Amino acid sequence: MDDKVFDCEEAIEIAEGVYWVGYADRSAGFHCNSFLVVDGDEAVLIDSGSRNDFSTVMLKIMRTGTNPRNITRLVYQHYDPDLCGNIPHMEAMIDSDDLKIISHYENNIFIKYYSAKSPRLCIDDINHKYEFSSGRRLEFIHVPYCHAPGNFITYDTKTKVLFSSDIFGAYDANWTFYAQITEHCIDCDSKSGCVRKPGEKCQMTGMVDFHRRIMPTTSALKYALKKIDELDISVIAPQHGSIFNTPESIIAAGKRLKMLDKVGFDCFMGECE
Repeated sequence: MDDKVFDCEEAIEIAEGVYWVGYADRSAGFHCNSFLVVDGDEAVLIDSGSRNDFSTVMLKIMRTGTNPRNITRLVYQHYDPDLCGNIPHMEAMIDSDDLKIISHYENNIFIKYYSAKSPRLCIDDINHKYEFSSGRRLEFIHVPYCHAPGNFITYDTKTKVLFSSDIFGAYDANWTFYAQITEHCIDCDSKSGCVRKPGEKCQMTGMVDFHRRIMPTTSALKYALKKIDELDISVIAPQHGSIFNTPESIIAAGKRLKMLDKVGFDCFMGECE
């Protein structure tokens, strides 16, 4: 799909009731995404963003027609400031005693330093799920050390959207809303640019480089990929980089990540590809 059709100044619906509400900075080289799941008059915000992104994210939330007070849960898949930095602003805008934060206890240790106002729930204590009143369910899958010890991914059982946190993320000098990766990209190792689209950076190379530098070990990444293989997925929505919305792009990216054999400290101790 031609990426030019997307107005990234607006919220973009990527599946039924699932909205990208992130900040599009095509020149940054490192792109962060926030996602809103709306079901009736309830909403859940996933990885709400940095302090600087607050006004953009909140404006897009309201443009979906969502009253901020209808956000019942803030989900944080790890504790980095690009996910959690605007927690105090979100709490002030939502202004609800019913608001709770969902994360993992390993993350909550650090999340309390952003704000201690909202109760913090651990996914282990809520049976790894959150249910809307309609029965729609978000499932939380612990994928430790990808890249934090408390890292998890979130699966919407209704739309089959996987919010994959840092997995499938990228350093995205060639950022497009939807990933342009195809099966022809699987074996690409171009450092100079895309061989199929001269003048553009290689999206596969950006994804591989991100995982080599961000994931602590090869075994942690492979464990997470095995957990992802167990899911029936329609869309992969990572916290960084482009969204994967076609079977071809999902399969190609997954195959390439499974090929990595020196990640993080493994790469530091030996030669990388």
